This record gives sequence, structure tokens and C-alpha cells, in this order.
Amino acid sequence: QVHLVESGGGLVQPGGSLRLPCAAPGFTFRSAAMSWYRQAPGKERELVATVSSFGRTSNYADSVTGRFTISGDYAKNTVSLQMNSLKPEDTAVYYCYAAPIGNIARYWGQGTQVTVSS
Repeated sequence: QVHLVESGGGLVQPGGSLRLPCAAPGFTFRSAAMSWYRQAPGKERELVATVSSFGRTSNYADSVTGRFTISGDYAKNTVSLQMNSLKPEDTAVYYCYAAPIGNIARYWGQGTQVTVSS
């Protein structure tokens, strides 16, 4: 079993930045497609960003393109979401998600709250 742990959430003013790391002891991040999702109150959970296995490609929701960056530091076995130019509409619980290649296992983190407000 894999226990993904997100961190780095908190309260930030509009225009500010946060970095959300995701880590899991014993898990090989380079062999998984890694994603960040978010869910705001009353809304469906939405896909924010994905990096494919071995970091080959990255994709972003239109709402965050140009502001957010997902990246894997495979030497440290972490995947992070760098969030810049934050807006109030980015307020949500952010979840790390792992889809290892070659098997059916899927893993979710516990979520970390990001609040963007002045």
C-alpha cells in the first residue's frame, strides 16, 4: 500500500505563490503518471495537472496554464505543484494522485487546503 502525503498548503494573498510537494516512502514516482486534482466546496473534483511516467510530458487545465507547473524530482522521489499568480478561484483542497504503469493500483493523498484571499 502507498501513502501519498501532500504538504505546502495554506493561506496566501491573490498574486502569491505556493509549492505543494507530494511524497511517498517506498514509491517509485518515475514509474507512475502523477497528477494534482483540486476540489472546491460544491464543485466536482477537477484535474489540474498531470506529468506522465518518467516526466515525458505535462498537461494542465486551461484555468491554470501559464501559472502552475507540475514537476518530478525523481532523485528525491517527489512530485510538486508550483502555483504562481494565485487567484481566489484557485481556493480548493488539492490532492496528489498516482497511477503506476503496468498495474491497476491507484493512490490518492489526503489533500491539503489552499486558500487564496486578501
